[in-house]
Amino acid sequence: MQATMSDEMLELIAQRFRLLSDPMRLRILHQLQAGEKSVTELVEATGASQPNVSKHLSTLRTHGLVRRRQEGNMAYFSIGAPFIFDVCNTVCDSMKDELEQKTSLLGQIG
Repeated sequence: MQATMSDEMLELIAQRFRLLSDPMRLRILHQLQAGEKSVTELVEATGASQPNVSKHLSTLRTHGLVRRRQEGNMAYFSIGAPFIFDVCNTVCDSMKDELEQKTSLLGQIG
């Protein structure tokens, strides 16, 4: 991060992290990582209701994280901001490292 950031920029960054703080949105993004999917496919893959998936897709789309493509009466969604997976991978890697350290410490105790 830059040394000095405006309050507005910090708020935009916080807003982006709030978008990623919902497990269902992360499930949807994870499903879309493999490629474009319809709402029906996302409902089946996540086990969530159609209205719930649609609500989250709308939020993700509003903020540019997913794209929507219409084909006839079907809507297909894809990733609109691939950098999101860099963020997720960074968090996952740090969690794995932390877990390994804790496991190692517990092994030393027992």
